[in-house]
This record gives sequence, C-alpha cells and structure tokens, in this order.
Amino acid sequence: MERNDLYQFSNSFRANSSSRWRDSGGYNVFSKSQREQENEDEEDLKWTAIERLPSVRKGLVTTSDGKTANVDITKLGPEQMKHLMDRLIKHAEKDNESFLLKVRERLDRQEILLSAVSLADLVGIEIPKLEVRFEHLKVKAEAYIGSRALPSFFNFFINYLESILYGLHLLSSRKKHLSILRDVSGIIRPCRMTLLLGPPSSGKTTLLLALAGKLDRDLEFSGRVTYNGHEMDDFVPQRTAAYIGQHDVHIPEMTVRETIAFSARCQGVGPRFEMLAELSKREKAANITPEPDIDVFMKATSVAGKETSVLTDYILKILGLETCADTMVGNELIRGVSGGQKKRVTTGEMLAGPAKLLLMDEISTGLDSSTTYQIVKSLRQFVHILNGTAFISLLQPAPETYDLFDDIILLSDGQIVYQGPREHVLEFFESMGFKCPTRKGVADFLQEVTSRKDQRQYWTQADKDYSFVTVEQFVEAFQSFHVGKGLQNDLATPFIKNERDTQLLTTKNFGVRKMELLKVCFSKEMLLMKRNSFLYIFKLVQLLVMAVIGSTVFLRTEMHKGTPTDGIIQTGAVFFSVFMIMFNGLAEISMVVFKLPVFFKQRDSLFYPAWAYAIPTCLLKIPISFLEVGLWVVMTYYPMGMDPSIIRFLKQLLLLLLLNQMSSALFRLIAAVGREMTVTSTLSAFFLLVLFANCGYILSR
Repeated sequence: MERNDLYQFSNSFRANSSSRWRDSGGYNVFSKSQREQENEDEEDLKWTAIERLPSVRKGLVTTSDGKTANVDITKLGPEQMKHLMDRLIKHAEKDNESFLLKVRERLDRQEILLSAVSLADLVGIEIPKLEVRFEHLKVKAEAYIGSRALPSFFNFFINYLESILYGLHLLSSRKKHLSILRDVSGIIRPCRMTLLLGPPSSGKTTLLLALAGKLDRDLEFSGRVTYNGHEMDDFVPQRTAAYIGQHDVHIPEMTVRETIAFSARCQGVGPRFEMLAELSKREKAANITPEPDIDVFMKATSVAGKETSVLTDYILKILGLETCADTMVGNELIRGVSGGQKKRVTTGEMLAGPAKLLLMDEISTGLDSSTTYQIVKSLRQFVHILNGTAFISLLQPAPETYDLFDDIILLSDGQIVYQGPREHVLEFFESMGFKCPTRKGVADFLQEVTSRKDQRQYWTQADKDYSFVTVEQFVEAFQSFHVGKGLQNDLATPFIKNERDTQLLTTKNFGVRKMELLKVCFSKEMLLMKRNSFLYIFKLVQLLVMAVIGSTVFLRTEMHKGTPTDGIIQTGAVFFSVFMIMFNGLAEISMVVFKLPVFFKQRDSLFYPAWAYAIPTCLLKIPISFLEVGLWVVMTYYPMGMDPSIIRFLKQLLLLLLLNQMSSALFRLIAAVGREMTVTSTLSAFFLLVLFANCGYILSR
C-alpha cells in the first residue's frame, strides 16, 4: 500500500469515526435489533468509565474473561499486556498497519464543537517531524598501508615507537591520508524511507556514524550536519537518533525480552508523556472518548521506569521474536537464539527508545529475504503513518524489499552518485547510457554500474564506443540532472524552524533520572548474578575444599611460638590464606572482559553513565565477599592454631575481607585496561608476581 493510499484510508477512517460521533445523538434506536442496542449500551458504559478516569495513568482494561475494569496503568501485569497486544495485533503482517492508523487517527482527530457563537475547536495534535541535512561532509583517516599495516610483532613495536616520537615532534608521521567521504551533501526527509546503497568500502557506515554523531575521534571530520536546522552542538545526537550497527553485541545471559525491556527502561519515553497529557486534556475539553484499547496502549507506552512494558511486547510481535522472547540471547559458549534472531534483537533494542530518526547499518545480515521484507515493511508503516525518519543501509536487498523505499542514495568511493526518488534512479543512468536488464534486480544493478569490472555489460548506446565512466563523471552528471538540481535548490533553502519540531531534539544526556538509571543497573546486575550463580557456588566449594586441605596441612592446635621454625609455619599459614583469597578474585577478569563490548555500546548510546554501571557491580559483590571470607576464616582460623582471642579473629576477618575487595577491584581494573583476555591474563600474572614478591614471605627481608 502506497503512502497516499495509507492516508486516504486514514482519512476515510476518521471521517467514518467522526460521522459516527456526530450522528449518534440522532440515530433511531428503534430501527436496531435488541442485540445491537445492548452492544451500544455496553460501549456507552465503557466510554462513560473512561471519561471518569482521573489522569493519564488510569485506563479501562478488558480482562481475559471479557470483563472491563479501571486499573492503574503502572500496575499492568505481563498477562494483561499480552492480552492487550493480542487484541490490538493478532497477526503482525496484517494488523500492524491498521493499528498504527488507529493511533494516528486519534492524534489527528478533529471535532467541530458548535457553540452559541458557532466557534470551531481543533483537537488533533500535530506529530513533529525530523529532517536531517548534511552539507560538504568530508571524513579522512590516517593509516599505515602495505606491509606496515600487517599486525606483526615487529610492526607493533615500530609503530608504537614511532607514535611516541611523533608525539614528541621528533619524527614525522609515516601514516597516509585516506579519504572516506569526499564532499557529500544531501537531505534525509521525514515520512520517507531512504535506502543507502553502495559497494563494500564505499563509506556507508562512516556516513551513518557521522549523521548519528558517533564518529571515531581519530578521524578528521569537516562539514555541517543539522537536525531540523539545528547544529549538532545544540542537542544530544546520540539520543535524538537511534543508530543500529552491524555487530550484534548483547549480554548472553539475558533473554530477548529482558534485553529489549532493559533498553526501554534506560532510554525512557521521551516526549510521549507530555504529548499524551495534552491530547487527553483536549479530548476532555471536546467531550471526545478514545477507543479503550488504543487509549491503554498509548498510556502504557508513556509510563517510564516499568520493568515490563507493552512497548516491549509490541516490538517482539512486529519483529517476529515472540517465539524466542524468553530464550537467552546466547553466544559461542551459551546456547541461545539464532543469528537472524540476534540481528532482530539488535534492531529491537534501539526501537524501544523514543528516537524518531532511525539510522540502520546492514540490518539484513543473517536474515532471509522474507524476514527482511517484513521488518522493512513494519518500519515503512511506522515512518509513513507516525512521521518517522529512516535511513537504512542494505547490501543486496530483494526486489520486493527495494520497492518499499521512497528515496535512494547511491554511494561509491566516498561520493554520492545519486540521491532522490526511487522512480527516477533508472532514468538518470539511462541518460548516461546504462540500462538495467529486465530480469536484473535494480539494487544489484546500482551497486555494479559504478564498478570497473561490471559496468560494461550495462552499456546500451551501440552507436558510441564504450569507455569507463568514473564516479566523478557520474557525480558531475547528477548535478545537471533535474533531481540533482532540485536537491541543490532544497539545500540552498534554509530550514524553517518551528517550536513543534524542536521537541524531538533531546538536550539531556540520559532518558530518565540518574537514580532511576542506578536502579535499573542494580536490577540488571542482580539478574546476571542469579544467572551466573553456578560460578559463585563453584568458588564457594573451591574455598571449602582448600580450607579443609589447609586446615589439615597446618593443623597446629597447640602451636609453639618460641623458635624461628614455628614462626615460619605460622607465617606460612597466614600467607596461604592471603594467597587463596587473592586468587579467588581472578574470576572477575573473564566476567568483565566478556561484558565490556556491551558496556561500551550502551555507554556510547547514552543508556547510562559509567558510574551507574560500576557502582552496582562493586556493591553487590560485598555480600559475596562476606560469605567467601567468612567461610574461609571459620574453617581455617582455629584449626590452624591462631590466637583464640575473638578480637584477633575479627581482625583477620576484616583484613581478609578488605583483601578480597582489593583483589576484585584490581582484577576489574586490569580487565578494563586490557580489554582482551590475552592482555589481561599477562597483566594479572605480572601484578600477582609483584604483590607476592613484595609481601615479605617468599622473599624475606
């Protein structure tokens, strides 16, 4: 269904709804059957109940047995949310479009109120739009080329030494300048699906990262990127735009539902709550009653901080993840979802936020063509009906998926060859002498027509000798093409700013309050500790076994302390305790290293600050330290013949507890600095050798 057809259907839907509301008062009830009259009376009772609800946090919910009840939206349970989504969307392929049209119909609804002076009141709320412009964008990088770029042992030390000398201005850099994007300009328009095509290494990922404000700091960037006419320094682009990368980085111990729900809790609801409050206020003033299920859904998606959200269930349904919602994501060591499902989890993780701009990089990797088509179709419905903006990069989309897009941007060698409506892209290349064969996919043709290897087969001007057309020639020809001229005129026209569109530009770094973020991170860390309970139980059993062995080796209930030998034995028992407590914290390294990629991704997406991630990790390990150290001291202190004084007992307990905390913190620091298992293992072994060599027992004074 095309966009115009969507709006025609939406307008007819609203017209029928409005006529029903206007004509309900004068309708002849005696012409209806008794069954119809009872149904109308039941609907009237529902609408009356909704009108009496005190705030946007109350809603009229239909239970599984068909009864209705006024409930607090913040207290909706998982079963109630599931029943709600089943009533709204039974089949994602068929019902998602009509559901979104109902939401749009409520936002756009207009009701004429005839008063004594014949005034009209407008109830509808305009959905803000987001337009992105980029002008003269250039991105350059410095890198070694040839044999110097190989990751060899010799190159590592030579490159490191050279970087130090270059920092001291004693040597010039041997790196070469590489242009990734070369003076590109364009517009990502709202309410339209834009497809980014191009061969590998053409700069697609760099362009998406530049628009999302996530470029690497080592890259040299110049140019101008604006959202609704505002510079990127005026707002927080990482939260205004949702960038979905190529790599599927998730916590393997969390389920699909928990992953998306955690993302939703961190990102918040954005301006949805304020918009719904204003809409409810206008509806109440105009005496308009919304459809109960749509009203509950919109209110539930506007409530922040809930552990489970109806928005999570909606995303699971439209992405086809309901069957694996309660399955762990998994990794190479933990059995989990498939690669295609994991790719959809990556997409759903960012869709759970309030961002209206979607920047998607190769979301079809690992997906079959039918699943890709269904996901893109759902995104198209969201963009067209709810005024979203989507810029999606696909490598080789199927023809039916390609036809879902409105605009095409073709990128090659860091330059934009074509940008404009999908209908004119073949016309442009035909004007250059290249024609897409009938049985050839248009997307494949566009990615091959700029290639030196494949370009010749599409040449159709038999009266002219073929010569390779470079990317620069294509770019120059596009400037004189009518679509290119229109794009230049649009870029030359300044964006007209208005207050409504600025609502989408987020100026806060995080979506919810900092204490709420801390609470969310605490709950996630508690969940991971439960999922990794085997590790903690194994560590306790290990300590228990070693405590029994240590107690029997140093079994000295009446140990004499009058000779140097007795002192060495006594000190050896203490050193053995220190040694075991130190090594018990070594497991922190692997746990931290495996979670670091997820932390960096979520931190860079401004899910939470670094301290909100670190504090729960440290505090929740304190009870475990008490348990481990307490078990060790109780099992070894008196059997090893230590001083029976309770004060000495508590002192050793306190010292070993602090030692356990120190070792855990030390190994977490090593893991955070090393970021890779080989490096962290080497560093941890080095630090342990330094600590043991200087403890005063192995090497005596």
